[in-house]
Amino acid sequence: MTVLSRRSFIFMTLALAACKRGAADLLLSGQTMGTTYTIVAVEPRTGLDEQALKAAIDIALTDVDHKMSNWNTTSEISKINALSSNAPHTLSADMLTLMKAANEVHKASDGQFDLTLGPLIDLWGFGTQKPTGRVPSDRDVATAMQSVGQTAAISLEANTLTKSHDSTQMYLSAIGKGFGVDRLGETLRAFGVTDFMVEIGGDIITSGQNAEAVPWQIAIETPDARQRSFLKVLSVSDLGMATSGDYRNYFEQDGIRYSHILDAKTGRPVTHATASVTVLTRSAMLADAWATALLVLGREHGMEIAKRQNLAALFIDREVTSGKIHFETYATDQFTSIQHS
Repeated sequence: MTVLSRRSFIFMTLALAACKRGAADLLLSGQTMGTTYTIVAVEPRTGLDEQALKAAIDIALTDVDHKMSNWNTTSEISKINALSSNAPHTLSADMLTLMKAANEVHKASDGQFDLTLGPLIDLWGFGTQKPTGRVPSDRDVATAMQSVGQTAAISLEANTLTKSHDSTQMYLSAIGKGFGVDRLGETLRAFGVTDFMVEIGGDIITSGQNAEAVPWQIAIETPDARQRSFLKVLSVSDLGMATSGDYRNYFEQDGIRYSHILDAKTGRPVTHATASVTVLTRSAMLADAWATALLVLGREHGMEIAKRQNLAALFIDREVTSGKIHFETYATDQFTSIQHS
């Protein structure tokens, strides 16, 4: 299982209807953080040292991977997860930035964005270990919940983090890749590139316009595991974007479907009708975190919080009429305003 499986967003060059490749375009791609990355950019008129840029990108990706990848056993987050309770860890500047953002989203989302769900993610078979494909017992869920809860399970004082339980485990899949995307955006800007789109595992940052001098055209996938199609194409410029969905990473037992989207309060997969949420905001890191948080909350509660936070969010609900599944979209005013501007 890869990190990419948790996202309902599909990045495809063919889906970027307004991105016609030409001599001035730059396309880079590769592997990072257990998934893939893609960069599409318009070369500045002053020229570009592509070899030096590629080297800088590799350095940035390696640095982020060494800090934030749960799939890297020597990363900073892996070392934090291996800590004993009350053992202090001095955070790197980047991890401190991420943790502060995570705490803000955790608080604003009524606790439903929670980095400490690691014991539950592993228990349900959605972590770095081989999937179990089975429903855990109530007792096992209750045991895992004892070391879960971002407010109680971890403490952040200045730049020092401690855990309350040996078994507390943090997964950064819902924020770390977004941080990496923002880092690559900064790298491109340092080389004078102002028109670009960066994607890691479905998390995106855009700047300026594409080669056709229009905003980047980003497709949102229909949240249907039975087929691969696009429900909507967005025009995005100078924004981070992320989509979180419940339908690619799941298992079934006794005719019941269990997705990897876990409710931090119950320790169990969510059961509401919301199949995916897309968020547009100022950074890929925040879009990443908020897309996950709003999907856990579901449309009704999530829409209230999105409006409260002035978020541009698109909810897609799975609805059944006469035995047939169809999808309905619900957008915040901020989302509609961006798309109509």
